[in-house]
Amino acid sequence: MDLTESRTVADHHDLPGADRLLDIPGVRNARDVGGFSTADGAKVRTGLLYRTGWLAELTPEGAGLFAKLGIRTVFDLRDPAEIERWPDRLHDLDAAAAHHPLLPQNGEDHYGKPLAEAYDVITDTAADTLPALLGRFAEPGTLPAVLHCAVGRDRTGISVAVLLSALGVADRDIVDDYLLSNLGLGVLDGPQEYVDGNGVVRLTDTVGPELITGTLAALRTRYGSVEGFLSEAGLGPDGLARLRDVFLEPA
Repeated sequence: MDLTESRTVADHHDLPGADRLLDIPGVRNARDVGGFSTADGAKVRTGLLYRTGWLAELTPEGAGLFAKLGIRTVFDLRDPAEIERWPDRLHDLDAAAAHHPLLPQNGEDHYGKPLAEAYDVITDTAADTLPALLGRFAEPGTLPAVLHCAVGRDRTGISVAVLLSALGVADRDIVDDYLLSNLGLGVLDGPQEYVDGNGVVRLTDTVGPELITGTLAALRTRYGSVEGFLSEAGLGPDGLARLRDVFLEPA
């Protein structure tokens, strides 16, 4: 998977949040998760969590930029086979590696499934993975951190959407952040090749809002709310309070 070709956001400057994309050499689809306002008037802190594509092609210069951002932890949502085939290249970056596979580790091949079906699989098994992941964010010494999967859109997108929703960010902002991956991956100019976890070359194209809104809707239907999902899955009121203390500041 070649994710190193750079793009200028000026080509699509009218997209919401286009100026949030970061230029990290060897990394695609990078941006700060913070900056959004919440329904109760708070704001998600910047400089704490960054979402990206994989770091298998991170350059020493890119690692130096992450060091300047103070990155302490790299959260990898990929399967063990993906990590073994394309390990993160952190160079001299002094950061801990944390692996939280978001797809079920049941031996089933999920890579060739349509995206909507893959998102349903992740939603069905989210209670086994997402609360533990979000809980780690609130642990002392963990942040600032990088969160990534392969291209930084699907597994990463679902994780970020759940986090932002739990923090009180409006769905319209969550959708805008999710759709920014279309620009971050360069697919607005046509489908791009990538290599899945089995080493198969596939094409990825633009995504619409229905994938992420459908995921949030499924969690809310099943659990009453995203907060209800996290609480029932093990990240109770105290855990949510810690998460909000870490990520939120007065507007």
